[in-house]
Amino acid sequence: MGRGSSRSLGPPKTSTRRDLPGGTAPRSHPVIERFIRDVPDFPKPGILFKDITPLLQSPEGLKASIDGLSSLVAPASYDVICGIESRGFIFGTALAHALGKGFIPIRKPGKLPSKTAAESYELEYGTDTIEVHTDAVSPGERVLMVDDLLATGGTMEAGLKLIRKIGGDPVACVFVIELLFLNGRARLDAPSHSLLKVD
Repeated sequence: MGRGSSRSLGPPKTSTRRDLPGGTAPRSHPVIERFIRDVPDFPKPGILFKDITPLLQSPEGLKASIDGLSSLVAPASYDVICGIESRGFIFGTALAHALGKGFIPIRKPGKLPSKTAAESYELEYGTDTIEVHTDAVSPGERVLMVDDLLATGGTMEAGLKLIRKIGGDPVACVFVIELLFLNGRARLDAPSHSLLKVD
């Protein structure tokens, strides 16, 4: 579990700072960093995989993650939390429980039983699609978007479009880890913040 990315994609790029409503400036998080395991050459050569399973297995690390995410955006500025399959579910539901909010799952195609809206996005080789129930939000409902990792930004960019498509208002995106050298933040048209930044 976790995601990685190849360093062969070019030199690091500096991302643009975006302050979040009621939140704090981007920062590193030493507790979380301690529980992230680097796995070289997985799932293929040249990829440095960021494994979050030690973080999830540690009571200290998991609590630090949820406490950290909850501090990034003022809870009064959003009504509901949305997570993207699958690791967004882990952090999103825990955060929703901690803050007394509801949770919206964005899933892979064919996994949701009722009427859905879909959004496709480009991958390195081909495309992928995500779906959400069309009645997941009320018109204008304010949504906090959550995922474990910001890499190229394609998945979250599609998630933002999807929530807007069904009438929601994404107020911000939060991530546990951000790979700065991929500059995924530049693709997101909502304020974005991460707990641990990797150059």
